[in-house]
Amino acid sequence: MTLDKIIEEIKKAEKIVILTHDAPDGDAIGSTLAMKLAIKSLGKEADAIIPEYSSCFSFLPGIEELKKESDVEKYDLAIALDCADNKILNGYERYFEKARVKIVIDHHGSNKMYGDINFVNPVAPACCEILVGIFDYCGVEISKEIGTCIITGIITDTGGFNYNNVNPETFDFAAMLLRKGIKISEVYQKALKTKTRANFELTKLANDRLEFLEDGKVTFTYINLEDEERVNAKTGDHEGIVELGRDIEGVEVSIFLHEKINGNNKGYKISLRSKDYVNVADICIMFGGGGHTNAAGAFMTGTIDQIKEKVVAEIKEQL
Repeated sequence: MTLDKIIEEIKKAEKIVILTHDAPDGDAIGSTLAMKLAIKSLGKEADAIIPEYSSCFSFLPGIEELKKESDVEKYDLAIALDCADNKILNGYERYFEKARVKIVIDHHGSNKMYGDINFVNPVAPACCEILVGIFDYCGVEISKEIGTCIITGIITDTGGFNYNNVNPETFDFAAMLLRKGIKISEVYQKALKTKTRANFELTKLANDRLEFLEDGKVTFTYINLEDEERVNAKTGDHEGIVELGRDIEGVEVSIFLHEKINGNNKGYKISLRSKDYVNVADICIMFGGGGHTNAAGAFMTGTIDQIKEKVVAEIKEQL
C-alpha cells in the first residue's frame, strides 16, 4: 500500500528534504510546515526549503525554520507537496532529482506522477486535507501547531470554505481542529483577509485596468514589474487579484497576468479562475501549466496583447 511505503521511507531516511511549488500559497506553505512537524514527531528531522513567501503567513508555527538553500547532495529522501510538476519546485527540482527516493503528495488532477511514490487525490480540496488522513494512518497526533498549518492550507485553497471543491470531510476536519483549540476565525483573518498596503495599491491598479471581454463573460487585467517596484511590493502582494473579475455578476472566467522573471525568462504568470462550467486547468495545460477545474495557472512569454489573445481564444472554445 502506498501509505505504508511512505511511512517506511520516512522511517528509513537519514536526510529528508521537503519541497513545494514556486510562488507558494497557503496550502503549499501549510502542508510543508505540517509535514516537517509531523516528521519531527516521528523522531526524525527534515529540511523544508521555501526561499520566499508572503508575510501574511508569518504567523505559522515553525516558519522561521524554513531554509532558502541547502546542500543538494545530502538528501536520501525528497517529499514534494502540493506540486503537480517537478519543473515548478521553487527552482529547486535538483534536490528532488538527486534524492535516492522521491515522494509526491498532491491534490492536482494535472499531476505528472513524477515521484517514485505518488499519493495524489484530485478530489481533495487541499493538499493539507490529504495530510490529515496520512497523519492519522501514521499515528501522528495532530497537535495545535500541526493543525494550525493544516487549517491554513484548507482555508486558503477553499477560499474560506467558499469554493465548490469543499466536501463533507472538509468540515469534519475543520470541526476536529476547532475542538483541539485551533482558532479558525483567527487563521482566516490572517491568511485571507489581512492585506498589505502594496497589495491594496496593486489591487486598485488592476481594478482600474479591468476589461470585459466576450459579452461580459470574461475579464482581463494585469500588473507588471514596474507596478510592483513603484509600490515596493514583496512576495505574495499580487495574491487575490485574480478574484476581482470572477466575482462580478455574469463573469465566467477571470484572467490575471502577473509579470515575473522565471529563471532566464521574463514573462507572465497567467492565473485563471472560473465560476461554473469552464475547465481552466485544461486551458492552462495547453500552455504548459495546470491546476484545478476552477483555478489554474501557467507561465508564458510574449507581450500582454499576444498572451491575452492566445488565452482568450482557448477560453472561447469552452464558453
